Amino acid sequence: MPPPVIYLAALVTGIVLNSLWAMSPLPGSWRYILGSLLIGVAGLLITPVLRRFRRAGTTFDVRKAASVLITDGPYRFSRNPSYVSLTLLYLGVGIILNNGWIWLLVVPVLLVMDLRVVRKEERHLETKFGEDYLRYKAAVRRWL
Repeated sequence: MPPPVIYLAALVTGIVLNSLWAMSPLPGSWRYILGSLLIGVAGLLITPVLRRFRRAGTTFDVRKAASVLITDGPYRFSRNPSYVSLTLLYLGVGIILNNGWIWLLVVPVLLVMDLRVVRKEERHLETKFGEDYLRYKAAVRRWL
């Protein structure tokens, strides 16, 4: 399942749960500023990621095999900057909607991402790029 679908499913689930049992923990309108800030950071983070994939001529689709190992730009700080970006976007939307369910659901989302997506990608990259990937993996954190 593509990662955006995992995040979208959790977002929809949070919206449905909130309609059944509202959990709106943030009073006031400052949540729009905070949520927008997180969404903006997500946009700033994903832009150089997408550029690197385009320049390298490799796929961004996790269901297809990578042809190039990207280790520069945001990948110097995180092995998964696109997922960090998705998480920030997800949390920003949750803050703007003032939906506590969305915030709570980030925990299972990150567990699913880690166990079902990231680890599968890592096995693929280890097989495909061998020692180069193992050195990169030892030097850079999985998330942040």
